[in-house]
Amino acid sequence: MQRRKLRNPLALAVLATLWQKPMHPYEIAQTLRRQGKDSSTKINYGSLYTVVQNLEKHGFVEVTDVERQGNRPERTVYGITAAGRQETTEWMSDLVATPAKEYPIFETALSLLGALHPDDVVRLLEERLSALEVQVASGRGALEKLSETLPRLFLVEMEYRLHMVEAEADWVRGLHDDIREGALPGMAEWKGFHEP
Repeated sequence: MQRRKLRNPLALAVLATLWQKPMHPYEIAQTLRRQGKDSSTKINYGSLYTVVQNLEKHGFVEVTDVERQGNRPERTVYGITAAGRQETTEWMSDLVATPAKEYPIFETALSLLGALHPDDVVRLLEERLSALEVQVASGRGALEKLSETLPRLFLVEMEYRLHMVEAEADWVRGLHDDIREGALPGMAEWKGFHEP
């Protein structure tokens, strides 16, 4: 994967949104929200203007119009450039084709699990499992409802997230059971570590 001039996922979301049509930043934010992109991309709407300015600085977007309605302030409309289309295509191709190491905070917690007593871990995993089961149920419901009106293409990120949550729930259930039943190798040492 090549090193990108911009690596902020919000920049990619802005480029893909502007591919639809030229928009001013407020309209970009509204479109991202309306299309549900805020559930798959961490979007800080306060930094949206900065992201758009960076995209313009790199030649990926350009000013296409300046609108003024009544006494309202001017609104700068941005459109994607040919370089922006190419950057979007290459960036998306890299992301879709190349697995990348991500650093989820849960993985960090798992790597340090020995710091907690096994009985506490069992209780905490039960809490996590309950929360994951709620996410699965609500995700399934939302996906079923949205699939009545939207083509699957616009729901694949929800499908992916649902499958990831289901897989995590299955794995957490197995780890929970292994610890609760004492089947995890090293349990005696782990418990001994927490003895006074």
